[in-house]
Amino acid sequence: MQRFALGYERLARVVMLVAVVHVAVLAYTICGLVAFGLFPSIGAAFATYRRWLMSEDRSWGIRQIWAAFHAAWRTDLRAANMFGWLLAIPGLLLLWEYWFVQHNDLGQPGIVASGVLFVVNLVYLLMTCVGWAVRSHYAERIGWVVRMSASMVVARPLCSLFIVLLLITIGFAYYTWPGLAAALGVAVPIFAIMAAVYAWGGLPGMSVHDGQA
Repeated sequence: MQRFALGYERLARVVMLVAVVHVAVLAYTICGLVAFGLFPSIGAAFATYRRWLMSEDRSWGIRQIWAAFHAAWRTDLRAANMFGWLLAIPGLLLLWEYWFVQHNDLGQPGIVASGVLFVVNLVYLLMTCVGWAVRSHYAERIGWVVRMSASMVVARPLCSLFIVLLLITIGFAYYTWPGLAAALGVAVPIFAIMAAVYAWGGLPGMSVHDGQA
């Protein structure tokens, strides 16, 4: 009974963490006029989850969660925008190319191009997801973060697999119950990505195998 109570409390703490981060993402995205607030909010969410996962005491309250998010958002405002837009622009171009091939009859070459673009888009999505987690842990240049993230996608296949499976599951849940998407937004996918990297990414200094720091 005691184990059940402890498990329930931990689950409740995680739900509260995700809910508070969701509200913070919305609030700070609006504060940054959306275009300049979205990527810092994403970066702050990753940084908040990282601090929580590595904390010896995970019984954070609302004030502690909000303070951690605010500090990360404020210090990362410029760098997160640079990182986010530098990755978003090529990603949008890749998506547009995939959409173009899918909606135009290009014959046999189009089928081949569609398959190639699907794989490229998937790898790029994984690299982007891992990249946000990596930069929350290392204060390195964008080029280093991108190279590290790309190598992790290949060198840590279990981590990549779990990220894909978690995102598919969350996407299915959001599609089935749209209210979940409105209630939790990007906070759940970001938590899933951060947890997957923490558990299976094998990053020095940020791994479940290192113990809590």
